[in-house]
Amino acid sequence: MRKLAMAVLAVAAATPAMAQDGPANGSFEGGRVEVLAGYDNVQDGGDGDSEGRQGLAYGGRIGYDFQRGNLLYGIDGELTDATTKARSYNALAAGDRFSVEAGRDLYVGGRLGYVISPQAMIYGKAGYTNARFESRYQATTNAENELVDKTNLDGFRLGAGLEYKLTPTSFVTAEYRYSHYGDLDGYDIDLDRHQLMAGLGIRF
Repeated sequence: MRKLAMAVLAVAAATPAMAQDGPANGSFEGGRVEVLAGYDNVQDGGDGDSEGRQGLAYGGRIGYDFQRGNLLYGIDGELTDATTKARSYNALAAGDRFSVEAGRDLYVGGRLGYVISPQAMIYGKAGYTNARFESRYQATTNAENELVDKTNLDGFRLGAGLEYKLTPTSFVTAEYRYSHYGDLDGYDIDLDRHQLMAGLGIRF
């Protein structure tokens, strides 16, 4: 009886340590929430003389990951906004001006990762993005009248990043991603987006 009691106490004492050691020993599985902020650049990927404009992108991300050995696969969902504006000259005709202001951005996709140490994982991602833009068009740069339109654009996103554990349940990320959108309301203007994002998250 005494030996059994001592065994129970030993297991009880070891359980919290095992629970803490599990994630630290390479587990990246489970749900996660994350706040994001970083560099945003939007520019015309068409034939016009594009001036890419930089701004701040910010928002949040949720997701869930599954792990098999060192391989990880999961799903992501994001809602972000930005302060970015872009301007393009000679977009439709010589002497015209076309400007775009970025708004909210919705994203859903998947990611595939590889655990390189108990604390670190690298990953690639791909998915669908829907971004809101406000566009302004002037036939000439000194024209008084301008056309203003707000629209939502569908596109795709590709990216790669690094996730690093701060504690068994908290982590930071660094990520580059490229997004491409179709023509903006019939204009021959394809919008490209480049972002460098940092995140702080919790896994549960």
